[in-house]
Amino acid sequence: MKSLIKTTGVSFLAGLAGAAVWTQFTFQEPKNSSFSLPDQPDTEMSFASEYSPSTRSEPPLSFVDASENSTQSVVFIKNFSGTDPRRYSMFDYFFGSGPSQQVSSGSGVIISEDGYIVTNNHVIDRAETIEVIHQKKTYKARLVGTDKNTDIAVLKIDAEGLPAIRRGSSRDLKIGEWVLAVGNPFNLTSTVTAGIVSAKERQINILGGDFPLESFIQTDAPINPGNSGGALVNVNGELVGINTAILSRTGSYTGYGFAVPVDIAMKVSNDLIQYGEVQKAIPGIEAVEITPELAEEMNIKTLNGVIVTHVVRDGAAEEAGLQRNDVITQLGNQPITGMGSFEEALSYYYPGQELPVTYNRDGQRKTAQLKLQNLEGGSGILKREYYSSAVLGAKLEAVNTIEKDKMGVEYGIKLTGMTRGYLRDLGLREGFIITQINREPARDPKTVGKFLEEYSGKLLLEGVASSGQPFMQSYTIR
Repeated sequence: MKSLIKTTGVSFLAGLAGAAVWTQFTFQEPKNSSFSLPDQPDTEMSFASEYSPSTRSEPPLSFVDASENSTQSVVFIKNFSGTDPRRYSMFDYFFGSGPSQQVSSGSGVIISEDGYIVTNNHVIDRAETIEVIHQKKTYKARLVGTDKNTDIAVLKIDAEGLPAIRRGSSRDLKIGEWVLAVGNPFNLTSTVTAGIVSAKERQINILGGDFPLESFIQTDAPINPGNSGGALVNVNGELVGINTAILSRTGSYTGYGFAVPVDIAMKVSNDLIQYGEVQKAIPGIEAVEITPELAEEMNIKTLNGVIVTHVVRDGAAEEAGLQRNDVITQLGNQPITGMGSFEEALSYYYPGQELPVTYNRDGQRKTAQLKLQNLEGGSGILKREYYSSAVLGAKLEAVNTIEKDKMGVEYGIKLTGMTRGYLRDLGLREGFIITQINREPARDPKTVGKFLEEYSGKLLLEGVASSGQPFMQSYTIR
């Protein structure tokens, strides 16, 4: 019996010693790495500190460093918009409170020391006043610009020496990497949650705009209402995405969150700050994802790439020799796996830039040189002209080349941002294109806007509805 106890005791002590040695070699704390900020490039504006390659190591035992490096750069945003009478009862009036402003909230990320902040367009949509709260201090924010196509907006506050977040690279981000979501869900400021990159180049069909660009990073890091516009960061605390959406039937986190890749968000932000508008590079085609059914029907041997369904007349693709049913497999040095990667690849370029395009036609691999165009069919920087009118209840803008080709018009004025007003009372809706007024061509937004604001008498409007349906209607304006 004593022999048995002795043997068991020795075995137990040996096991403990072995476990200690194994733990020592397996669970060593990773060493902290220091990351220096590279110089800003001279050729383009760059607000978030640029990505510097780092060696990927084992997953960290904690996310303390990543949290400390990023939380100070994420702000709380309040959107004060107009009143909604449906939310009030007669008791509000009897007791003197009356209607008050609606307040919604979200998050934003500081991208420059002098006060530029990137957030989501839907966070500040319809705002009359915007406030930014950073480290318990409140600032009035100015809206610099928005882009519905990517759901990105840029704000500016009057401040200096702010902690601009360090920028990572979404293009180098790998599926399976650890990431943190930093934001203000449910008004709980400076909240950090962790997860991994679940997928890239996701399209979930939620964005508006004329040219929605969806190539989301999907993550299982918990994202809830209020996280919108906040930071998705890597284990170094570097910005890799702007948290934008959740896929949920309840309105709260159920396992799926989506972020705009930082490389797209920063290109859009730089454009809005420099030019007031995103400089979208147009290839002059419409394309669709390759499905198994299409691949079988068209005898395509791969599901990677996109199929050209339409070539714009006199556009970049037509000049490069592309045709309907060509299968584009590569843009520049980026392989194209579907519409997500196709749109993302284009988003990094500017009008006037050239890139090689690789495509298959009738089973033959071909290449061409594609010179990208702007929305007007040119190759230069574009600053669109708008005319906003509270009386008309709309923003008027000249149709671009893509819209002309799509709607079959040579010119026209498009109605956007419609609210209650004169044009809505006439029965016109968002996206309507006015081509003629009293038989005269409608070409200039300001001229058309001022004319409609001041006109009285018989009015004949001609145009095209957003569905493509031709329209002609006469009115008597008093």
